[in-house]
Amino acid sequence: MANTQARKPAVIFDLDGTIADTSHDLVNAANACFIGMGVGQMLDPTEDAAVAVGKGGMGMLRLGLTRMGFEGDIEAEIAAQYPNLLKAYEADIASHTVIYPGFLEAAAALREGGFAVGICTNKLEYLALQLLDALAIREAFDAVIGADTMPTRKPDVAPLRAAIERSGGDVARALLVGDTITDHTTARAFGVPSVLVTFGPGGRVVEEMQPDHLLEHYDHLPDVAQRLLA
Repeated sequence: MANTQARKPAVIFDLDGTIADTSHDLVNAANACFIGMGVGQMLDPTEDAAVAVGKGGMGMLRLGLTRMGFEGDIEAEIAAQYPNLLKAYEADIASHTVIYPGFLEAAAALREGGFAVGICTNKLEYLALQLLDALAIREAFDAVIGADTMPTRKPDVAPLRAAIERSGGDVARALLVGDTITDHTTARAFGVPSVLVTFGPGGRVVEEMQPDHLLEHYDHLPDVAQRLLA
């Protein structure tokens, strides 16, 4: 392992709703489950975007089952449908997914400026890697930590630490860029700056969390990282 002096300052990103808007494809995967149950689409790609990105597959299934007035054991049905959701998402992972403007340029500028760049996501690792490959951006990152890479997931700090270390970063000089309370809580628990984007599905609700920086556009990120990690 490299010593601390050899390690770089690190910028670690969440994936869904931070690097790319994945909400439409996530909602489509959940709706595939409801269609399979014979009730049709229960979620709207626009109105339910924040749920898709913020609460993931189980959260979408819970919302849809509640809307349809499901009278059985909701948690058992979520467990039964979740594998179907994963299969549907894997089969059509990026038809509507869009990388946020300026991200690739910002990531390249960070690496050129001597920063390690990694991902810490609560998306399953194999799906995160599949998505990055589908978007042709896997090479933009030094490491990718998914929901199942470690024994725990965010807001536990272990995945964030792993993302920093595996990317070649210094845990004492790192920040987390995200879009939800989970990302903010993780950064705070680990004692690193929290940078929340205002352009994710949750919009400007992130202002209420009072992060160290509200990111309006990726054009600003290299300067923000330099300031926060100076």
